[in-house]
Amino acid sequence: MYFGAWSKTMRTDEKKVKPRRSSLRGRQLEPDVLAELRDLIGDERNDPTLRHRDRLIEHLHALQDTYGHLSMSRLRALASFMNLPMAAIYETATFYAHFDVIHDEQTPPPEITLRVCDSLSCQLAGAESLHQALAAGADPERVRVLRAPCMGRCDTAPVVAVGRHYVRYANVRNVVAAIEHGQIEPEEIRWQGLNEYRSAGGYQLLMDCREGRACVDSLAKELELAGLRGLGGAGFPTFRKWQAVRAEEGPRYAVINADEGEPGTFKDRFYLEVEPHRCLEGALVSAWAVEAQALYIYLRDEYPGLHKVLTAAIAELEAAGIVEPGFVILRRGAGAYICGEESALIESLEGKPGKPRHRPPFVAQKGLFGRPTLVNNVETVYWIPRIYAQGAEWFSSQGRNGRRGLRSFSVSGRVARPGMHLAPAGITLNELIAEYCGGMAEGHRLLAYLPGGASGGILPGSKADIPLDFDTLQEHGCFIGSAAVIVLSDQDDLPAAASSLLGFFADESCGQCTPCRVGTEKMLTLLERKTWDEETLQQLAGVMADASICGLGQAASNPVQSLLRDFRGELASRNLIAKG
Repeated sequence: MYFGAWSKTMRTDEKKVKPRRSSLRGRQLEPDVLAELRDLIGDERNDPTLRHRDRLIEHLHALQDTYGHLSMSRLRALASFMNLPMAAIYETATFYAHFDVIHDEQTPPPEITLRVCDSLSCQLAGAESLHQALAAGADPERVRVLRAPCMGRCDTAPVVAVGRHYVRYANVRNVVAAIEHGQIEPEEIRWQGLNEYRSAGGYQLLMDCREGRACVDSLAKELELAGLRGLGGAGFPTFRKWQAVRAEEGPRYAVINADEGEPGTFKDRFYLEVEPHRCLEGALVSAWAVEAQALYIYLRDEYPGLHKVLTAAIAELEAAGIVEPGFVILRRGAGAYICGEESALIESLEGKPGKPRHRPPFVAQKGLFGRPTLVNNVETVYWIPRIYAQGAEWFSSQGRNGRRGLRSFSVSGRVARPGMHLAPAGITLNELIAEYCGGMAEGHRLLAYLPGGASGGILPGSKADIPLDFDTLQEHGCFIGSAAVIVLSDQDDLPAAASSLLGFFADESCGQCTPCRVGTEKMLTLLERKTWDEETLQQLAGVMADASICGLGQAASNPVQSLLRDFRGELASRNLIAKG
């Protein structure tokens, strides 16, 4: 009786089982869109390398450049093309600022996009009023106006990007002319070609290395004697990086970080524009030193003119037989400041969101594709051929105030002659302004300065006689970083500047770790209040510095702490903090 009842129940339940779905869940691939994709970037069935994950961001760029946005149907086609989950494609596409992901129910963006740089240097030059004027006068059906972080042209502020073109010293008139009449000055880069570079002794070091006239140990010793350090910000001795990577079992890779996104920094752009082959020679020598399987160059997407230059220069090297085709691989960033951090850059090169890795292991141990990887800054490798040709003593003897070497200062803000200025390491700000920048801009008096870009902190004008170099600013709560110097005057609002910098960090946080993701937003909120909660700001800064994964969160509070330390009188006079 019991079993009979149970059996009857089961038969009844079986009748209630839902039939199988006749179609797959979710929106399906459109075959014509996939065919269109293959016409654009190639057929993955004939070239399996097109499906490699590290090609993903390049494919996204191809779609963005062609159509002006990334539709969901094309992302679905790309997922099928690369045999990757749609979630991986979508996560990567939405991480980067230069990709416009449009959902099926959304309207594609207008045909023209204006990006107004809102970095501190451009704000000092009137970017906010320019943004408002452009937004008020734009036809929303045809033009959209967006704010954008530093574009690496701080010496010609303010800057507006019209699509992939850049208007320097921008105003409403020349931006409108660029839109209406195509009057955009082409980014003419007069670069030194291969023949000219070789006629002046170029690539002699590379030949000496390959033919045994120079060995790794002797060259590393020369760099040690010269005192060459990483010039992207960290300042790690170059020869030690070589040693660390060489100590790991191969295969190995070499990567050049050309993603200078620190607000106020544009020195790497200068060197690549003027002497790309010197940078390439230094990069190839570095790759030779660690016996790299390939050399990757990660170039920030805000430098489209440089992308053309480097593509042509690499082609020259391949045609001349100096490098094997495909050994030097050029990759575009996609608008993410965090990718200047070396492990985030590695993640991006692998076709993923640029989120910093936990360390250890360090990228010298486990970097690109899980292999030991040498990561160098552009300016660092630029100096390698020059030091070899002119000697370590020549380079190390250039400093002032007991410092060694030369520094490339990206100077912007309230000076008469902003630009990239090559000066002795250890020069003071007062000396830099007087000897290289033509003095302060007319009508302006030095109030403060950022010695190392947005994250390097803010120093008062009374400390403008401190030698500018690695290890000289830490006792003052600052650091030189990539030597991006932004000069502020008595006509500038320091609390507003600090809020601007915090807004930048909040926007650029990758969101991976809570101290940075929440801390930058919370600190920005606190700064926007009429009275600053100093105790909470200091506690928050301590947590961010101690617990953030990478330097973004660790250094984001530096501008605020600088004001609380060196500008208390200014803050108290405005009732932002208590007097006394």
